[in-house]
Amino acid sequence: MSETVNGHVPAASRAKSSTFYLAMRILPRAQREAMFEVYSFCKAVDDIADGDAPRPWRLEQLGLWRERIAALYAGEVPDGLAALARAIAQYALRQEDFLTVIDGMEMDAVEDIRAPSFEELDLYCDRVASAVGRLSVRVFGLNDSDGPALAYHLGRALQLTNILRDIDEDAAVGRLYLPREALQHAGIDGSDPQFVVLDPRLGAACDLVAERALEHFREADAVMARCARRLVRAPKMMEAAYRRMLEEMVLRGWSWPRNRVHVSRSHLLKIALRHAIL
Repeated sequence: MSETVNGHVPAASRAKSSTFYLAMRILPRAQREAMFEVYSFCKAVDDIADGDAPRPWRLEQLGLWRERIAALYAGEVPDGLAALARAIAQYALRQEDFLTVIDGMEMDAVEDIRAPSFEELDLYCDRVASAVGRLSVRVFGLNDSDGPALAYHLGRALQLTNILRDIDEDAAVGRLYLPREALQHAGIDGSDPQFVVLDPRLGAACDLVAERALEHFREADAVMARCARRLVRAPKMMEAAYRRMLEEMVLRGWSWPRNRVHVSRSHLLKIALRHAIL
């Protein structure tokens, strides 16, 4: 946030090389500042959930964030959250969406997720990604029909892409987000991350998840096509960057060893320039 909260460095200052940062830079100042407050909240709770502190401490800290959010909606402003309070008031951000994000972080904090069902994975994606989208589309100014639809599909598309990108990094810390139905489809019965990521049959599972992500990208495109262009410039940039990443991963394949795919800064700047012009 604009001020440091409990030792956290403002997230906007840590995002300057990210796709998110470049996408938000094309927004008008008020929207941009509100989005950085949303990002800062998400980064703060994500840092807690992904940290290596004891799980009870992580859950306690996430509980404190629940209290801070409750205070904001009760008309109180905890130290360091004045800018977030202004964003909430200006864009009518919903308390339930902030709390849903925390719900998602608690899923990671309670235990390491390993080969969840498609249903559980979808719930996780809704909490950690689409709920963020529901906050974002209110800042962007989308209506109550197109906004939630875009958050639903684009949030899931981005999160599934992240899961595919981070397979090896997640396995290194004991997590495996690939759904068990996809693993079973590939003939993989286990859920031990270290063994699954080295299984030569992993590609069939990843391709199934990639197709789901692409379908969500297509649905998100359909929603944005019926929205005023000025309202969807930032999400269009996010979509373009992440879809490029997903397509490059599919083209690269899933065999070990996997080189980490990322979109070059020069390509991100081209995307930003394309969408910055009304």
